[in-house]
Amino acid sequence: MGMKVYGTPQATNVARVVMILEEVGAEYEVVLVEFGTELKSPAHLARNPFGQIPAFQDDDFMLFESRAISRYILRKYKSDLLRIDDPKEATLVNVWLDVEYGQYNPPAGVIIYNALVKPIIGQVVDQQAIDNNLEKLKKVLEVYEARLSQCKYLAGDFISFADLSHFPCTYCIMLTQYKSVFDSYPHVKAWWEAIMARPSIKRMVEIMSA
Repeated sequence: MGMKVYGTPQATNVARVVMILEEVGAEYEVVLVEFGTELKSPAHLARNPFGQIPAFQDDDFMLFESRAISRYILRKYKSDLLRIDDPKEATLVNVWLDVEYGQYNPPAGVIIYNALVKPIIGQVVDQQAIDNNLEKLKKVLEVYEARLSQCKYLAGDFISFADLSHFPCTYCIMLTQYKSVFDSYPHVKAWWEAIMARPSIKRMVEIMSA
């Protein structure tokens, strides 16, 4: 049966999983799941009980939650992106994954939803929400700038899943007029350019632009 990802690659959490599959060179299939009623259908709820995307299938093994799925794939393919052979490095990868999830993605997500999604679905953009979350994001980027002035990547001088997990939301912000928020953080910009240079990320740009 092989590996299947349920969702749309343009959605940030689905993109995270597809990115990791591209990174390890795995064969996979994306099964499109339409937003709306299909998310709450019995078939999809059997894959993801919260009615969200992504869901993931590897033969008879089912998973949901994009970071958990990504860790599974990286472990299965014995990728070095988790640094599992070094307890300190592995822990630092987890620290910055937690930061990405808890500090970076929340303000980024609000900006993306208002700047990209709402105009598509015909909803009114909440400019105040964008402005407030830009300020929150700037505070996070100040921490990143300090960290990246000490090492090339977030967990150290090696690229890891902690860095790549930032790709989906950051790429979406870069599609908006608010991409200039990164201009004040030269080490963050250099870090982002290094991420964008990876072949798997170039492939993701093609996939997400399709």
